[in-house]
Amino acid sequence: MLLYFGGVKNGLGLLALRRVYLLSRSAHTSPQTLEYRPIKKVMVANRGEIAIRVFRACTELGIRTVAVYSEQDTGQMHRQKADEAYLIGKGLPPVTAYLHIPDIIKVAKENNVDAIHPGYGFLSERSDFAQACEEAGVRFIGPSPEVVRKMGDKVEARALAIQAGVPVVPGTDAPISSLQEAQEFAKTYGFPIIFKAAYGGGGRGMRVVRECEVCVCVCVRVGYENAGTVEFLVDKHGKHYFIEVNSRLQVEHTVTEEITDVDLVHAQLRVCEGRSLPELGLKQDKIKINGCAIQCRVTTEDPARGFQPDTGRIEVFRSAEGMGIRLDSASAFQGALISPHYDSLLVKVIASGKDLPTAASKMLRALAEFRIRGVKTNIPFLQNVLSNHQFLYSTVDTQFIDENQDLFNLKRAQNRAQKLLHYLGHVMVNGPTTPIPVKAKPSSTDPVIPSLPMGEPPAGFREVLLKEGPEGFARAVRQHQGLLLMDTTLRDAHQSLLATRVRTHDLKKIAPYVAHNFSNLFSLENWGGATFDVAMRFLYECPWRRLQELRALIPNVPFQMLLRGANAVGYTNYPDNAVFKFCEVAKENGMDIFRVFDSLNYLPNMLLGMEAAGSAGGVVEAAISYTGDVSDPMRQKYSLEYYIQLAEELVKAGTHILSIKDMAGLLKPEPSRLLITALRDRFPDMPIHVHTHDTAGAGVAAMLACAEAGADIVDVAVDSMAGMTSQPSMGALVACTKGTKHDTGISLEKVFDYSEYWEVTRGLYAPFDCTATMKSGNADVYENEIPGGQYTNLHFQAHSMGLGNKFKEVKKAYAEANRLLGDLIKVTPSSKIVGDLAQFMVQNSLSRADVEERADELSFPLSVVEFLQGHIGIPHGGFPEPFRSKVLKSLPRVEGRPGASLPAMDFKKLEADLRMAHGSEITPEDVMSAAMYPKVFNEFKEFRRNFGPVDRLNTRLFLDGPKIAEEFEVELERGKTLHIKALALGDLNKAGQREVFFELNGQLRSVLVKDTVAMKEMHFHPKALKDVRGQVGVKQGQKVEKGQPLCVLSAMKMETVVNSPLSGTVAKVHVKADSSLEGDDLILEITE
Repeated sequence: MLLYFGGVKNGLGLLALRRVYLLSRSAHTSPQTLEYRPIKKVMVANRGEIAIRVFRACTELGIRTVAVYSEQDTGQMHRQKADEAYLIGKGLPPVTAYLHIPDIIKVAKENNVDAIHPGYGFLSERSDFAQACEEAGVRFIGPSPEVVRKMGDKVEARALAIQAGVPVVPGTDAPISSLQEAQEFAKTYGFPIIFKAAYGGGGRGMRVVRECEVCVCVCVRVGYENAGTVEFLVDKHGKHYFIEVNSRLQVEHTVTEEITDVDLVHAQLRVCEGRSLPELGLKQDKIKINGCAIQCRVTTEDPARGFQPDTGRIEVFRSAEGMGIRLDSASAFQGALISPHYDSLLVKVIASGKDLPTAASKMLRALAEFRIRGVKTNIPFLQNVLSNHQFLYSTVDTQFIDENQDLFNLKRAQNRAQKLLHYLGHVMVNGPTTPIPVKAKPSSTDPVIPSLPMGEPPAGFREVLLKEGPEGFARAVRQHQGLLLMDTTLRDAHQSLLATRVRTHDLKKIAPYVAHNFSNLFSLENWGGATFDVAMRFLYECPWRRLQELRALIPNVPFQMLLRGANAVGYTNYPDNAVFKFCEVAKENGMDIFRVFDSLNYLPNMLLGMEAAGSAGGVVEAAISYTGDVSDPMRQKYSLEYYIQLAEELVKAGTHILSIKDMAGLLKPEPSRLLITALRDRFPDMPIHVHTHDTAGAGVAAMLACAEAGADIVDVAVDSMAGMTSQPSMGALVACTKGTKHDTGISLEKVFDYSEYWEVTRGLYAPFDCTATMKSGNADVYENEIPGGQYTNLHFQAHSMGLGNKFKEVKKAYAEANRLLGDLIKVTPSSKIVGDLAQFMVQNSLSRADVEERADELSFPLSVVEFLQGHIGIPHGGFPEPFRSKVLKSLPRVEGRPGASLPAMDFKKLEADLRMAHGSEITPEDVMSAAMYPKVFNEFKEFRRNFGPVDRLNTRLFLDGPKIAEEFEVELERGKTLHIKALALGDLNKAGQREVFFELNGQLRSVLVKDTVAMKEMHFHPKALKDVRGQVGVKQGQKVEKGQPLCVLSAMKMETVVNSPLSGTVAKVHVKADSSLEGDDLILEITE
């Protein structure tokens, strides 16, 4: 008998498992009686990795090989590795096919097979199979049928061990047949107890009662031929206790082979031919253990879900290699389909070294080299085990996993490259993922980044802020000689002109140039407002990451953001602690100046935002939203006195800077002079900052008038991103003030270079450019008072709702809607409310008089209803009556500041919920994103989980995808660049998918993409679009009253409550939640 000791660490409780591999000739067979019968052809009655392992050994020995396979295994690698392959079990279930002895014997006889190797599992421990082979005249590579029968019966094997004097774990002498027998045994021997299947089961039948399972390894001497495995339990004192014999090759036999340098399968084959162990050079005293080996079974199992097997298509497979690594693989290759019918093994990885830590380090390196995409694997769990100090340097027992739950803190594979290929393939098949309002393609010209000087950028105003704090910074601004500029190019300019779609990718490219050449700017507005949700909702990038990256590239110029008072960066009210926490995190990430405003100039909301920004350590810039015309004696709701009184309150509250926010561009030179002169006279030491839009074309003149009247700072955008609904031209202001007391100190030549970059970059965003339909500014803004950013968004929104040809009517309706609502301050979100009502009026052909008359029965947009309820605050002059009462009827009203009554947000619970949903890599910034936009954030995380870091793609690729044969690079991070070439777009398959082929870093890759248009034509059940939601609040047969809410419709950002036009009974509901509707679709029927 020859023993091979395998170094397998896999203990239970205080007991460890040791497996002893034996290779034996019967002790009763003398060398003289052995008959040598060479084997010429071997069949392996198995599949996958073990079949391939045996085939390799046969090929090395010059033996021809035969594979068998089921109908489900036609694509498996073991079939291709054999010299011959034959189908078995036709029409049978997948596993049953490999258990069908008659078919296997038939194939063996018909194809002159000399011997059959059973592998492990399936028929390997079936004595009737060994007997069938013997009766058919085919050698069974394993023990005799009688030994297989004895060893397969665990009770009989235990009795043989006792007869041989081998210590055994206390157990029953025969299989138990009742609960009472088990209870009696437990009373005698105590716990823990193992229930084990009497006739095998690969350990799956073993069950630990109350405490833990125990396993032992020992060698048993029986009349045994060929290879096998004896398992013992070893206790903490080193005593061993017999468990069982596996009369076959063990899964872990590779460990024994590596530390003894003995090929067990070679030996099995030679012994079956009639060779003796001495003839094979195998003597017990010559068997030495050299070093240590570890085997890891890489499987398609998900450790996070209880090792549940995963199935699917392997999109990427890259294996490990190198010194000390052995791979025994199954069907592990790119394109392989992982079946749910069989074992989940992909490859066995065996690492060997001089000791356990050495072998473990090699294994860790090897596992890190694997790239398996398309299915989940257990590699992260294996890596955690191999990194565990107890596993490497201490005793591992059966409680190891239970006591080390951190093993399940799994690091998710980034899989960035393959996810990006999925995204690119999706765009190539289905078009852009972000809504495209204009049928235009991104420009094919890439912007050229202006040259930069060497070294660090010069000091700027941020140095003053960091040294002297907000108060000292404000003093420095007021004492500054000349006009200071804030550049809005990085936020409000593209929000106004390009629907807020400019990506961080393009902002980062020009950021170093700005740092080096515009250090004397007052600030850069680059964050807040609509950019926050659009970044996640449409650009699929993290707004906080944008702030962090820009801060690293521009360390010298103050950053400024737009804070919507108590609404933070959202469109609703938040608990007070959420606003405070948001400002705190923004400041930590590099924000400096907080322009705080409220859409209604509602003082309580503004004061909350100011306090939150101030307590975070930021510069507070309280902004008064401007509307009307202070120079017009006929428009006195928002008079000069109104603005001065509001400014008094803001200065009293401690603002560092006073701002006028003219969001619609209504300031003409004369009103500018009147307003700023009055503020300067009243507050001589307070820095004054003016913001406007250039929709009417008078922006430059108005800002020059403000400067003459005493303003310290005005807002501009670089020339190619200025004008129309954006801010006045930077170049124009620089040129007009040059050589005067208002000289900005900015180089006009640098402005030209800056502008050239943005002129070309703007072409990349052609699908969003307002100039697609709006060719110039329009002075009708003095009549409709539409804010600049909304002007563009309203236009696109009108097109999305089929009202593009009625935009002129929408603008007129906007003015009428404003009057209906009481002449509001119009800035997000109040401007959206007016816009929603205007589109509602145009869509339903309603005049102002119609709306007033039918206010009690119309289904108004949700934003209008919530405004009238008081959800965003109280407008100057109060709510319009009787319009408000007619719309609200019995709906509740909010009194006072809306957020004051909201309970505090539980950030710890929110973080825990996010970790549960999205994994452990949740940052404080993620928590704030989810606090502001819970649904948008979850959709963003889901998108990134599916498509990866799309923000690393250039803008043309992001929007339009690559052309066939186009080659390009994607920098994932510094030092990691993907080289990609788009190769081909496949035909439609039966599942409604197209295969898209790429070359990635010189290797062929492909992804399967659902063709959404084709799937509709193929009559697949359509999925509702994510940006179309529906909530149905009534059921068939339900009685409803006139004006009762029936459901909520949503398109883009506008939600509409559909109210019942009459009292009656719901006869039929034609929609359900998440239904996608056309303009004339019937929602439900009501009978009176």
